[in-house]
Amino acid sequence: MKITTKGFDERRAAMLAAGAWQDKTLVDYLDQAVAAVPDKTALVAYRVAGDERTELSYRRLNELVTRLAAGLVGLGVGKGDVVACQLPNWWQLTLLSLACARIGAVINPLMPIFRERELRFMLGHAETRIFIIPQSYRGFDYPGMVAEIRADLPQLEHVLVIGGEGENSFEQVLLERAWEDETDTAVLFAERQAGADDIAQLLYTSGTTGEPKGVLHTYNTLFANVRPYAERLQLTADDVIMMASPIAHQTGFLYGLMMPVYLQATAVLQDLWDPRYAVAVAAAEKPTFTMASTPFLADLIDIAPDFPGQLDSLKVFVSAGAPIPGALVEKAAEVVNARIVSAWGMTENGAVTMTFPHDPITRATTSDGVVLPWMEVRVVNERHEVVPTGEEGSLLVRGASLFVGYLKRPELYQVDGEGWFETGDLATVDADGYIRITGRTKDVVIRGGENIPVVEIENLLYKHPAISAVALVGCPDPRLGERVCAYVTLHGGYSELSLEEVTTYLSTQGVSRNYLPEYLQVMAELPRTPSGKIQKFKLRELAQQVQIAPARRS
Repeated sequence: MKITTKGFDERRAAMLAAGAWQDKTLVDYLDQAVAAVPDKTALVAYRVAGDERTELSYRRLNELVTRLAAGLVGLGVGKGDVVACQLPNWWQLTLLSLACARIGAVINPLMPIFRERELRFMLGHAETRIFIIPQSYRGFDYPGMVAEIRADLPQLEHVLVIGGEGENSFEQVLLERAWEDETDTAVLFAERQAGADDIAQLLYTSGTTGEPKGVLHTYNTLFANVRPYAERLQLTADDVIMMASPIAHQTGFLYGLMMPVYLQATAVLQDLWDPRYAVAVAAAEKPTFTMASTPFLADLIDIAPDFPGQLDSLKVFVSAGAPIPGALVEKAAEVVNARIVSAWGMTENGAVTMTFPHDPITRATTSDGVVLPWMEVRVVNERHEVVPTGEEGSLLVRGASLFVGYLKRPELYQVDGEGWFETGDLATVDADGYIRITGRTKDVVIRGGENIPVVEIENLLYKHPAISAVALVGCPDPRLGERVCAYVTLHGGYSELSLEEVTTYLSTQGVSRNYLPEYLQVMAELPRTPSGKIQKFKLRELAQQVQIAPARRS
C-alpha cells in the first residue's frame, strides 16, 4: 500500500531537511535492540483473567516474530496487505505488529469492543485477508461473532483464533510450526521489507459522517511522534513502560508497543483495566511511565492510599482524552510520586501537545500542553484568520506526525495547501503557547477516552419504530469525562420509551456496549433552528444537569 497523497514529495523533502523523518522502520529499531540487548526483557504481558504472566527477552521476541512473519507469508500475506486483529493487550498483538513490519504488511488493530456492525464495515473496507481474534475475552465468543458476518466478507481468507483448535488455531498454524526452517527468511524478508514511507498502520477512528475512517500512517509519521514524545518526558532504555490503554488505540500502539522498542526498554502490558490488579503489577514490575485516559488516573489515585509505596516507581503519568480535574492532581501529589502530565492528540497525529514534567502542577489541569517538536498548532476563526491570544477558535495542526490520508476516502483528507489539518476541536492558546481544548466542532462524544460515533448511533435509532427524532450529546461525568445522553421525540401512537428498550434495540443491531446511551429523555419536541436543524448546544446545556448512577460498564 503506497502513499498517494497530493504534495507528499514536497512534505517528505521538508521533513527530512528538518530531521523529523529519519527513514527508519520498526524493524530497524527491533534489529538494533536485538543486537544491543538480546537478553534484556522486552515484554511482560499480564492477563487479568487467570492471573497469567508472560515474559519475553528481545532475543526470544525476535525469534517468535521471525516465525510468525514467515508463517504469514506462507498463508499468502503479501507486502501491503492488511492484517487485522481484534485483540486486547496480549503479547501476541505485539508479535503480530512486529511480524507485519518484517514483511511489509499493514497492521490493523481493532478494538475488542467492536461487534458485527463495525467489523463488517472495517474488514470489508480494508479488504482484509487475514483476521486474528481471541477464542474468548471477557466472556465473549469472538469466533461465533465472526461466523455471523463471514459470508459478507468474501476476501477474508483466514480467521485464526488465539486459544482455538485445529486448522483455525493461531498457535497451531503460526507458532507451533517452524516456518523459519522452511525458507530463507533473510531473502524472504528482504524482498518484502517496507520503506519508512510505505503505509505501516491502519487505525479506524469514529466518523462524524456515519461510518468510521481508516487513518493511514507510515513509520516516518509514527516515529516522528514517538521520538519527541520520549524526549519531552526524558525517557530512556532504563525506563519500564506500563500500558493498560488498548494497543488497538493510537495511545497504546505508539507508547506501549513502538516506544519501548525504540528505546530498547521494557514494556509491561495489562489486558483488562482493574486498578487493584494494576497496583499489583506496578509493585512487581516497577514501571516508571504510563499513559492512560483520565478515568484510569482517577481510579489509581483513588485506591493508592490503600497500597502505600506500591506505585512509587512511577515517575510520569500522562493523562489525555478528557480534562484532568484540579482536585485529582492535588490528590495525586499526595499519594504518588509521579508527575501528572496532560496531553492532547488524535489518531491522525498521536500526541500533539503535552505539558512538561517540570511544569507547575496547575499546568496539567488548566491546559493541554504545548506542541511537541516538529508540530505546529493554530487557532483560527471561521475565516481561517488567527485569533487573538486567549480567544476561542478552531484548532488546526500540521507537522511531521500528521497522517497521510484516509483509506479510500481522499475527499476527507482536509489538509490545505499549507499543510494545515482541521482537527474538529475548539481551543484557546495562551501567551506561552499552551493550548486548552474547549469543545468540539465535530459531533463526537468521548467516553473514557473512547470516541463514540454519534451519527452512526443516531441513524440506527431513527430506525426504531417509536422514535421520530433523536439527538445524542455528552453529559459530564467525573470519572469517564462524558457519557452518552439520548434525547428523543416519539411517533404518534407511542407515549413512552425506556432506556432499556433503546439499549436492547441497539444491542440487537450489533452496537458495542460502550456506545450505548446511559440516559434517555423523551421530549415533546427537540430544540431546532428556523431551518429545522436540531440545536444540540441547547441539549448539551440540559445534559450539564444530568446525573447518572455509577457506570454499569467502564
